[in-house]
Amino acid sequence: MIGRLTGILLEKQPPHILLDVQGVGYELDAPMSTFYHLPALGEKVALHTHLVVREDAQLLYAFLEKRERELFRELIRLNGVGPKLALALMSGLDPDELIRAVQMQDTSALVKVPGVGKKTAERLLVELKDRFKAWEAVPGMLKPFGPTGSAVMPVSQSSDAVSALISLGYKPQEASRAVAAVEEDGMSSEELIRRALKGMV
Repeated sequence: MIGRLTGILLEKQPPHILLDVQGVGYELDAPMSTFYHLPALGEKVALHTHLVVREDAQLLYAFLEKRERELFRELIRLNGVGPKLALALMSGLDPDELIRAVQMQDTSALVKVPGVGKKTAERLLVELKDRFKAWEAVPGMLKPFGPTGSAVMPVSQSSDAVSALISLGYKPQEASRAVAAVEEDGMSSEELIRRALKGMV
């Protein structure tokens, strides 16, 4: 089991990361809660990981905080929740918001995530309630490394943001509209994604 990787951040195009660990490039998928706090390209970063082995692939998921990884593991233990839906939940809601939604049994917060209907949201809240009793929302759990705009990507920031939202399960037109509604000059793709996701709530 690969539990942690430390290396140089080579690429970050939500939800995908490429990490150089002593000459070996690891491809990882990460929720937006991790993406918002990644350092600039070329900088060193340590990531907690979770390996999923399938018949056709071995997939690594990355998290800046152990607490995020534990949340991911709690989610994928539930019936009908795979890694993709778990990432979507952790991207549409930050960990603290998700914990609060479970504690308050707030279905309206979950149904805004693509792939989660009312019945699924209700089932998830019931199943997570007992699991989350020991969890507490901790504001400001993650601390940013620095300005998220410092890492410039080869494609336009708005295209990057739209692609990321589509990867999270939003429809192309819905993603384009959400990004266009919040776009301003000089914004990084991470900030565009953050604002677009908030705007969809």
